[in-house]
Amino acid sequence: MNKLRAGRHKLAILMHVLVWVVLIILPQIIISRYAGNSNFIDWGIYVNAFIFGVIFYVSYFWLVPNFYMNNRKTLFFILAVVLIVCLYFVLDYSNHIFHNPERNQRVAEEIQDQAREPRFRRPPFKLMQIYGYSLISIIIVGFAIGLRAIEQFSASEKRQKELEKEKLNSELAFLKNQVSPHFFFNTLNNIYSMVAINTDDAQAAILKLSKLMRYLLYESEHGETLLSAEVEFMRHYIALMQLRVSQKVDIQIDLPNNQNDLKIPPLLFIPFIENAFKHGISYRDKSFIKVEMKTVENKVYFTCENSIAKEKAEKRDENHSGIGLENVKKRLNLLFAGKYDLNIDASPEVFSVNLEIDTAK
Repeated sequence: MNKLRAGRHKLAILMHVLVWVVLIILPQIIISRYAGNSNFIDWGIYVNAFIFGVIFYVSYFWLVPNFYMNNRKTLFFILAVVLIVCLYFVLDYSNHIFHNPERNQRVAEEIQDQAREPRFRRPPFKLMQIYGYSLISIIIVGFAIGLRAIEQFSASEKRQKELEKEKLNSELAFLKNQVSPHFFFNTLNNIYSMVAINTDDAQAAILKLSKLMRYLLYESEHGETLLSAEVEFMRHYIALMQLRVSQKVDIQIDLPNNQNDLKIPPLLFIPFIENAFKHGISYRDKSFIKVEMKTVENKVYFTCENSIAKEKAEKRDENHSGIGLENVKKRLNLLFAGKYDLNIDASPEVFSVNLEIDTAK
């Protein structure tokens, strides 16, 4: 960030230097080409450029940021007028020093023309000079205000993006912290129910749970993880859940073995699988769970379908059933805005989720 800021600062200085080089060289090129005198230097042009440069830099670096941008506009305009008037006297004195015969001849001709045409008398040369100087000075001050306003808007927009990024990171951390306790809450309930039924299966479940905890502690601490690691985590979780599922439940798992090592947020698909095991298993009726995933280039296609157990549908608590799914939706909106398609279809018998994610940056 500091290097980028320093680079922009150097670029701004270079642009100012180039502008001044053009202002110094261009008038001399025009004079030598069209006046036919390469040795003649009209110092008045450079004095004018210097005076207008002083007006710009004083306005840009001092008046605008300290007064105009701080809602002290009245004092700003007073100081700007004082600056312009004072520099006009400097410019006028300089013109007397660096005057040239050609300019005097032109002024004399204008005065003669005014005398010959009294009906259409032009304004005096001095008045035209003041008018031109005032107009250019006002334009320069306005340009300084506009340039500072653009820079302030750009800086404000940059700060806003940084705040949004910080908010995104905080919200993602909050969502992940919600996912993990919610996941462990259900998993520990499952293991608790297994202890009284089969101790060996409970021990195996605890071992698998330790592997899941290792993933949560180390892999999920990063903002992204490899899809292969996430798939392995899903396999361990499903194997853990299958320990307490009867043979009547039809479980079909089709997870890819080669995921091209795409990077995704951790624990993104687990809430769908968790929801399927929580609400899709019936001990009285036939039930099924179907989990599929495939990858095509940078896209991930995930499908999860499950039957809805009647006894669980009747006792379903609306205040707790959708915590994991709501977290997933928020994470998708934060991380893949405009780059994902989530379709959730809930019928009385089947609950299905179809998720398509484009992981390309």
